[in-house]
Amino acid sequence: MQAKRIIPCLDVDDGKVVKGIKFEGIKDVGDPVELARRYNDDGADELTFLDIGASYKSRATLLDVVKKVAEEVFIPLCVGGGIRVISDMRDAMNAGADKVAVCTSALSRPELLREMAASYGSQCVVLSIDAKRVQGGNDLRWNAFSHGGRTDTGIDAIEWAVKAVELGAGEILLNSIDADGTGAGYDLELTRRILKAVPVPVIASGGAGTLDQIACVLLSTASSEMENGAEAPGADAALVASLLHFEKTTIKEIKKHAEAKGVCVRW
Repeated sequence: MQAKRIIPCLDVDDGKVVKGIKFEGIKDVGDPVELARRYNDDGADELTFLDIGASYKSRATLLDVVKKVAEEVFIPLCVGGGIRVISDMRDAMNAGADKVAVCTSALSRPELLREMAASYGSQCVVLSIDAKRVQGGNDLRWNAFSHGGRTDTGIDAIEWAVKAVELGAGEILLNSIDADGTGAGYDLELTRRILKAVPVPVIASGGAGTLDQIACVLLSTASSEMENGAEAPGADAALVASLLHFEKTTIKEIKKHAEAKGVCVRW
């Protein structure tokens, strides 16, 4: 059984880690290097850094943070935000990133995913999808949003995930805008549908408020969308932010609880 990953997410703006609710009400929550060191020591499987400013200045600041963190921690680092061309990816990899995530730039020019995979391999290419529920007649539908969740592209999020994997994405970072920062739990139905649609690992993001919710998104669960009553596979990893940043729990506690619920985790 493949171990599931617990991944702290650090949204970085102007050199500080920040957090909001549904991409709004952003607040400063701490120093990224100090938080990264804490999470590394507590047993994080990876770290994700997202530049929410996504300007040249903020990206340069983020890469400086990544360099400092890479010198101190020894777990995979994923960097995203403001990656528009291959040279941006190269800068991130040279700074110490093991993987690079793209969202808006891939929606604007999907061929970027193919170029990234050709240059560094699919294992280094993460497609970040900011998905939000929209009106779709009688069917439940999620659209992919760009520009930090501000712009509805009109593109079906599940169809976009499939196309992105075909182009070279080796992993999907799936963030629910509806759940982000609410503590109400991950969007399980969206996660299940993406898992069913693509053959690559899926990281669930947005909404973690309790230990049970984290374990739930990682477990295989029954779903009406699966044929013949089969189980839907759990997410390959869970992204966690507010619970950790505000010291409501620790990675060790998350893993201990998940393991007790039947999730295979790394120690």
